[in-house]
Amino acid sequence: MNKKILGFLLIIGLALVFAFASNSLYAGTKVEDSFKMKAKEYKKHKKGIVTFSHKKHSTDYKAECGECHHDKDGKPLNDLKMGDDVQRCIECHKETKKKKDEKISKKEKIKKYYENAIHANCKGCHKDHNKEKGYKKENPKAAPVSCKTCHPKTAK
Repeated sequence: MNKKILGFLLIIGLALVFAFASNSLYAGTKVEDSFKMKAKEYKKHKKGIVTFSHKKHSTDYKAECGECHHDKDGKPLNDLKMGDDVQRCIECHKETKKKKDEKISKKEKIKKYYENAIHANCKGCHKDHNKEKGYKKENPKAAPVSCKTCHPKTAK
């Protein structure tokens, strides 16, 4: 085969490899419109599993990514885009079993325990939203802040 043709094919081949490789680097993951907030690390759940609507929060409520997602220092990840890879909360807030009589601050519990981190994140934002809008918890437009308004009843 002619050296010019071979060189041309090699350049085209490398360009294709680079194009596909860079696409996969930035492809991220598909974000489901809504999903169950079920952590497989828990063998048994005490309450019903919360269904979280990512679409409703990001599209309807215009929540910024950094309002929920943060880095290891707790700083909001405001530069995320839909579909970017993000870690599950439990990757950092690893503990699932609380130790009885453990004497640590609320802030430390949030950093350490998955359950505390999730509840602090969601409830904190919901309480702020309700306060900003002047909603009382009885108002049907109020964001949920109690166990029974987020967790569905489980069949016995």
